[in-house]
Amino acid sequence: MKNTTIDKPWKRPAAAAYARARRKAFLHPPVTVYEMGADVRKDEDVPVVMRDGVTLRLNLFRPADAEGPLPVLLSAHPYRKDSVPKKKGGKWSLSFQFRIMNQPEPLRISDQTSWEAPDPVWWAQHGYAVINLDTRGGGHSQGRGDLFSDQEADDISQVIAWAAEQPWSNGRVGTLGVSYLAMSQYKVAALNPPALKAICPWEGFTDAYRDFMTPGGIVEDGFAKVWLAITKRVARTNTNLAAERMKHPLHDDWWKKITPDIAKIRVPMLECTSFSDANLHSVGSMRAFQRAGSAEKHAYTHRGAKWAVFYGGEAKRVQLAFFDRHLRGRDVPELPPVRLEVRDRAERIVEVRDEQQWPLARTQWQQLHLGAHGALTDAAGAPGQVTFDLKRNAAAFEYRFEEDTELSGPMTLRLQVATNGADDPRLFVGVEKWSHGRPVPFEGSYGYGRDRIAQGRLRLALRELDPELSMPHQPEHTFRTLQPVRDGEELEVLIPLSSSATLFHAGESLRLMVAGRYLQPRNPLFGHFPTHYVPNKSGRATISWRPERPSTLEIPVIPAH
Repeated sequence: MKNTTIDKPWKRPAAAAYARARRKAFLHPPVTVYEMGADVRKDEDVPVVMRDGVTLRLNLFRPADAEGPLPVLLSAHPYRKDSVPKKKGGKWSLSFQFRIMNQPEPLRISDQTSWEAPDPVWWAQHGYAVINLDTRGGGHSQGRGDLFSDQEADDISQVIAWAAEQPWSNGRVGTLGVSYLAMSQYKVAALNPPALKAICPWEGFTDAYRDFMTPGGIVEDGFAKVWLAITKRVARTNTNLAAERMKHPLHDDWWKKITPDIAKIRVPMLECTSFSDANLHSVGSMRAFQRAGSAEKHAYTHRGAKWAVFYGGEAKRVQLAFFDRHLRGRDVPELPPVRLEVRDRAERIVEVRDEQQWPLARTQWQQLHLGAHGALTDAAGAPGQVTFDLKRNAAAFEYRFEEDTELSGPMTLRLQVATNGADDPRLFVGVEKWSHGRPVPFEGSYGYGRDRIAQGRLRLALRELDPELSMPHQPEHTFRTLQPVRDGEELEVLIPLSSSATLFHAGESLRLMVAGRYLQPRNPLFGHFPTHYVPNKSGRATISWRPERPSTLEIPVIPAH
């Protein structure tokens, strides 16, 4: 490519076909609902009294003809357990979240399935007792709760103990759910209650600051606002998270208090670590897999649509095998440490295979050097630089693959950068795949179907690295100390990018983009709605490179096997 800067890269050409499909999915989400039959028994609003006298309530589902004690699956959340599809005038009324978060692929659930919870009818039909719990202050449960809190974890632990003692239970409990229903599992699992025998957090971040609300030290004020408003409406809480987060711009003790200690988890874990949720869960769920203290842990990766995958046949078969092994004691083969799914575009899976760790031990870490004329090269070239407007432009660099190449793992961008005229500068990074002169789309957060393969961001004043959290090829920042950013002063910064598993065919290109604002449009029809990060309002940035201080993109090349 000849140009090293691109004007307003977020003003991507509107894809008419994509916009039409997005509108159709908004008006008519491709969600099929089936009715619970007589083969499943439901007990509503079952009370469980906590030690402090507060009563929590749950719905319990069991096979109607069950003989003998059953293994138990539990999900816990503030979203109201009774908020399920309702039939009105012959049509099913669905959660509005199925509309605002695009559903690009069909899915099928029962009329007893609440938002992001396992389908209790399906699991009951497969021999499980299923608990859907209103957390403290949510739905029909009493009291006032706090999201991400130790109190919430203790409550769930007490419900687990209660479930294990019931006559219909075999005394072995597992947890399952998506998003918050995944995150609510971490703190209780870290308590290691005796009856909890396995957990399956399906896409759940582990650090609210790093992964969601302030990633890279930059405030997310799009989906975060939506989610905080929803939780405020549906649950009675002691803490106003929306107000409190703004009082804590650094990763201080308040954030630490709501962050689970993943290393304390000892029970077997099946963690969904998708590559299609980099704005919310992908980074944190992979961190959970890597850092959990469990002797038996498994990562299920994919780059498909979040909800269609979770409720799809393959994922449920894997979940069932995992829980049959640990809750029923059946002779089921142990799952592989990593189920790796590689794609070459959004709709095409090129390979699914078993791996032993993450990142892969055989990874060949390759440094691509930023250079003149927008080139990424295998070796350092002559000294140079590129300057771009933080409000309007992006610096762009491209690398062409001469042979088929798989990139599976995290990427890291090392920059020598100086800014001028910027008040509190921040950088946004995206890595794209290009084929035949066009960007190749991938599935992203909130059902966005035009995502890049990887992304990252950094507030330059929060560039201090954390030696305790950082791992080889995966740097982490402390976000605890503001460091000065002076006009014209060159800084070396590391920006970790989200993981992916992508095949590049010979002749295709990788394009690196660096800008002063989020690189995706926000239009709800063809953009990445509702994502939004606070952008730069002014200033210019200069990226430079020279042999003794290179600017590089580290990529994870997987040798052909």
